[in-house]
Order: sequence, then structure tokens, then C-alpha cells
Amino acid sequence: MRIQLNIKKIGAVLLFIALFTGCSNKDAVKEYDKPALYWYNHVVEEIASSNLDKADNYYISLRSEHTRSPLLPTATMLLAQAHMEDQAYIMADYYLDEYLKKYAKEKKIEQAKFLKIKAAFLGIKDINKEQQLMLDTLTNVDKFVKRYPHSIYLPVINTIKVRLNMAQYMLNENISSLYARLGKEKAAKIYKEKNANSPLNMADIKAPKVGFLASIFN
Repeated sequence: MRIQLNIKKIGAVLLFIALFTGCSNKDAVKEYDKPALYWYNHVVEEIASSNLDKADNYYISLRSEHTRSPLLPTATMLLAQAHMEDQAYIMADYYLDEYLKKYAKEKKIEQAKFLKIKAAFLGIKDINKEQQLMLDTLTNVDKFVKRYPHSIYLPVINTIKVRLNMAQYMLNENISSLYARLGKEKAAKIYKEKNANSPLNMADIKAPKVGFLASIFN
């Protein structure tokens, strides 16, 4: 549900606020008043060392002390991609939102929107519990295709769309079968009809395995 998505987004923001207010942990940055390049270099070093908590803290110092630094766009995108690689998709989405709101221009907007779709897609772990996220991602996929019909990312975007449509098809079939077993034929018919106009056929879809959706990026 959308409420569940909002809770996840709020969780990422609260986590970032906790970092911003200086949590007393081993990764807290205890230095102040440094040049922008100093903070940026530390962000890059910590990303390279896979210490993303500390990289986040150095980023906060960079952003707090140098709000107009030309290094901020690159640092923001580096952290978005690093968190995505670390499968921390909510944090990746947070940084991508920051990037789009404050720094992205022209082709960079296209790249950031693609990465947001990718992060959302990879963040779907259970199609039964994250139906709204699937629907929202499909909506964003359609918007992306309409806005960027010649994008270099279209092959991946189209594959994501097919995978999500397959997942939605199977979910409708499963819900229909469940209602049928419970003797609720009217409800079963509603979900069966949702697939009636689909170009997909259940016979063409294999039962999902672990990582079914995300496997295109492996």
C-alpha cells in the first residue's frame, strides 16, 4: 500500500536525520571546518572501503559546510550508486531524490530517473506484500518511456516492465486461486478478469525463484 511506501521513505529520512544530528557511534565524524575537497575525498575513500555509514557522515559534513560546492552533485550520485550496490535501496532512493531536486540537469535527470526505477524494482522482495510499489514502478516506467523514447536505458526499462507485468499476472492468478479455494467465486472472477486482456499467458510464465525480479541485473 502507499502508506507502506511512505513509511519506508520516512524511515530513510529519519535515518539520515539521525546521522545529521551526530549519532554517537564509531562512524561519527569528529572534525569540523574543512575544505570541500577534504570531505569529498573522504566520501570517496569510505565508499571504496565499503564503509557507507562513514561515507554518509562525511557527506553530511560536506553538505553542511559547503552547501554550494560543485563537488556535491558527484558525491550525491556516488552515494546513491554505492547504496544501490549495497542493496540499501531506500537510502539509494533518498540520495537520488536529493540529486534530482538539487543538482540534476538534462541528461543527468534521465540517468537519475532510470536509477530510481532500478532501485524501486530491485527493492521489491515480496510481490504479495509490495503490490503498490510494483504498480507505482510500472507507472514510472511508462512515464520514462514516454519522456525518453530514445533513451539508452530503454532495453533495461522494457525488461523491467516485462518482469513487473509477469509478477503482476502471477499475483492476480494466485489471488484468484485463493478466493476460489475459499469459495468466493465473485472475488476470484474479478482477479481472473484482470488478466483477461493481458498479452501474457500463465503457460509462458515459470514459477518465480528467489531473485526472480532482480535477476536481470545479476
